[in-house]
Amino acid sequence: MAQSPATYTSGHHASVLRSHTWRTAANSAPYLVPLLRPNMHVLDVGCGPGTITADFSTLVPSGSVVGIDMSEEVLENARAEAIKRGIGNIKFEAEDIEKLRYSDNTFDVAHAHQVLQHVGNPVQALREMQRVVRPDGIVACRDADFGAMTWFPDVPGLSDFIALYQKVARHNGGEPDAGRRIHAWAREAGLKTEKITKTAGTWCFSTKEEVGWWSGMWAERIIKSDFSKQAMGAGLADEEELRRFSEVWKDWGQREDAWFVLVHGEIICRV
Repeated sequence: MAQSPATYTSGHHASVLRSHTWRTAANSAPYLVPLLRPNMHVLDVGCGPGTITADFSTLVPSGSVVGIDMSEEVLENARAEAIKRGIGNIKFEAEDIEKLRYSDNTFDVAHAHQVLQHVGNPVQALREMQRVVRPDGIVACRDADFGAMTWFPDVPGLSDFIALYQKVARHNGGEPDAGRRIHAWAREAGLKTEKITKTAGTWCFSTKEEVGWWSGMWAERIIKSDFSKQAMGAGLADEEELRRFSEVWKDWGQREDAWFVLVHGEIICRV
């Protein structure tokens, strides 16, 4: 298991934020949405630019939502999103998931999407999420599993890029195959096995527009986001190799039969 501290592999380059702002409660938290009630108080951990957070606020109109992230820069984007939507029952604060400043039993739900894979000590993060949730409340997490990604056609170099991403993420102190592990981390954090519901969800990019967006995002992200600096800084890739991987994504994205599935592990834990 990864240990603290960890470096955020993705960073907040525009190419990364395009991916993050695409996320909604519908496409990223469908396993949790049916459990939300109008008067609930929700903590959204690692909220990023706040699009999922803002969706939650509309689902708990008599309650409230707090979005937290370690980056004040990205929190400004989240606040702007809330203002644009005219949402009043939401606020955003800078917090460390492993050392939350909230009192015990503050929230009805603590939610984290694509967060535990980037945390140095995901078990401690889950302990904190559990601590701030009231009895019979919910700890909900969803994380991707890079090792379970699958695609067609098998363009030469795409598997090599996934392997490089996994190496960089682990060098940074994270765990890119978190999806298959989050239920075990929850149990280690003290959440009871019989109260953990384990499911899986997917993102599937199959239309010409979806494939173009997904491949273009990665093609840019590889060479312009923090990932490139981290990969080269760790001696795991050089600039020429990263540019080659960028072209691999472009090549794959132009294939008529291109199809990509990203698998997520999901947990609903009753406290």
